[in-house]
Amino acid sequence: MLNISAARRAGRQQVELNIAPLIDIVFILLIFFLVTTSFVQQTGVDVDRPVASTAAALGKTGIMIGITADNRVFMGNREIDSRTVRINVERALVENPDAAVLIVADRRSNTGRVIEVMDACRLAGARNVSMAAGLDETAGKP
Repeated sequence: MLNISAARRAGRQQVELNIAPLIDIVFILLIFFLVTTSFVQQTGVDVDRPVASTAAALGKTGIMIGITADNRVFMGNREIDSRTVRINVERALVENPDAAVLIVADRRSNTGRVIEVMDACRLAGARNVSMAAGLDETAGKP
């Protein structure tokens, strides 16, 4: 422990303060916060979601897949071929096996493409595959 008055009495002019333990603690805290932070991945494309009166908020979603009005598929801010959805979802599930898949499809997208993507997600091993919808604010009002 640092005793400044004893150091002055002993005639030493300089008092050293060791900050190495402080730097170690700061780096440990930084690593802790980086490890415990969950990163939400976006689809990489803006879509016009359909509304539903029974829409409910989901918790954390791990894998987001976007389908545009012209039936292009996006995952992780990049366009992917619809035939590679299964491989990409399998790769994402290796990193987080309990991740939920959220498909964000434009209201003008082809239903066949949406079903194709949902099927590929389930074949990849995803246990929780959901569709995104906006909440219909007028539902249930007279």
